[in-house]
Amino acid sequence: MTQLVFITGASSGIGQALALRFYSEGFNLALLARRSDAIQDWVRKQSIDPARVRIYNADVATVESVVAAARQCLLNQGLPDVVIANAGISIGMDTAVRSDLDVMAQIFATNNIGLAATFHPFIDAFCARGSGTLVGIGSVAGIRGIPGHGAYSASKAAVIAYCESLRGELRSKGVTVVTICPGYIDTPLTRQNRYSMPFLMTADSFAAKAYKAIAAGSSYRVIPWQMGGVAALLRLLPNWLFDKVFSGRPRKRRADAS
Repeated sequence: MTQLVFITGASSGIGQALALRFYSEGFNLALLARRSDAIQDWVRKQSIDPARVRIYNADVATVESVVAAARQCLLNQGLPDVVIANAGISIGMDTAVRSDLDVMAQIFATNNIGLAATFHPFIDAFCARGSGTLVGIGSVAGIRGIPGHGAYSASKAAVIAYCESLRGELRSKGVTVVTICPGYIDTPLTRQNRYSMPFLMTADSFAAKAYKAIAAGSSYRVIPWQMGGVAALLRLLPNWLFDKVFSGRPRKRRADAS
């Protein structure tokens, strides 16, 4: 029987690369994004068999929207084998600016509540079946708080902790929870960054490695591996040295900054 993968944030970047990788491995696709027209154009350009893909329009930041789309997937395509909560946004913030508190709420709504809402409709069915894989896309930025990235770093730290908690809850039910932490991946999102990005890799290369980690049921994986070493070093740095290293680093662009 052909397997099915459900992917949020599938209209660009990592989401599209993961979709193409899973498709090439024989999976049928359930793709969710706010910009469903962008996915439709991409599907045509990639010559993907229309019979093997369904597109769902939803806003991951709105719980009922993503839950309704997931339920439509269950009705139209059946229970997925893999669910990837990939949708996420990254915007710089300054806590001294009132409007940036709204930006922080927006980031958490998408990156955290949206992730949980993506998983929610499938968990009972996965447990009843005794199998299924839930994948949360974290980030190396979630390992320590980067100046100017407070909301994004905090949201991705929450993704890592949440997935770890969920993994312990579902392990006895036969459900696998995988946390993938990308380093710097060449996407429209990272091209806006104003600082150097070591070990930058293409989205397709990332997707190939992520697919292998997901297929292996890895509980936690940093991609590329070099960033895993950087992540381990960041954990070990004393606060005074960490602060010194990152104090002069350019900050991520804020929502209202030019």
